[in-house]
Amino acid sequence: MRQRKPIVAGNWKMNKTVAEAIDLATAIKRELGDCKDVDIVLCPPFTALKAVSEAITDTHVDLGAQNMHWEKSGAYTGEVSAEMLRELYCHYVILGHSERRAYFGETDEIVNKKTKAALAANLQPIVCIGETLAERESGRMTEVITTQVRGSLADLSPRELVSSIIAYEPVWAIGTGRTASPEQAQEVHALIRSLLRELADDAVAQSVRIQYGGSVKPANARELFGQPDIDGGLIGGAALEARSFIEIVRGAI
Repeated sequence: MRQRKPIVAGNWKMNKTVAEAIDLATAIKRELGDCKDVDIVLCPPFTALKAVSEAITDTHVDLGAQNMHWEKSGAYTGEVSAEMLRELYCHYVILGHSERRAYFGETDEIVNKKTKAALAANLQPIVCIGETLAERESGRMTEVITTQVRGSLADLSPRELVSSIIAYEPVWAIGTGRTASPEQAQEVHALIRSLLRELADDAVAQSVRIQYGGSVKPANARELFGQPDIDGGLIGGAALEARSFIEIVRGAI
């Protein structure tokens, strides 16, 4: 019996107009709207949040955002706050995605500030971590993952940790078609769970859900999600097409 409820989130990144987002959300809810075995989250771009929120009303599909600022309001041109996301009935927010870290200079400290702000606003953060190919090949994977977990989740209480989700996304597998083998992914997920044990205790470590992300497809989803420490996925490219995302979610049941 699986201890933790699987969670599969679709990160649409900078894709889909409002009309396209409504079509995709509608197709997904048609087949998964009553699904209670997996927590399903759709994360469209900011411009489509309201439309997707309305499209999935009264279903078991939840809404998530792709980013947010750590302040409640202020002179932060182009940013949105946790309260703004809550107003649109967001329940989740992706933080510290490797693309945010690489292209926009987000550090573990910034991710930590955002995580605390999300939790304070009753948003569940999906905190992303992962190593580059160079870091893995140079034998630094454990060091990098350890630093990111400890930095991004610094000073969170046990209760806050349990309310957080971690997404392990090896940077070398995102959008490349290369996927970590189930054994490689499980190794890192087990490492993350051991770090959670150090940050809190075994009960917390066993309660936190850890997703895998990186070229997940219908063909490999079930095997990946079947690993003991993998609790679902953060899906990129395959989440942009309803049929593939639906099949990936079914792979988590």
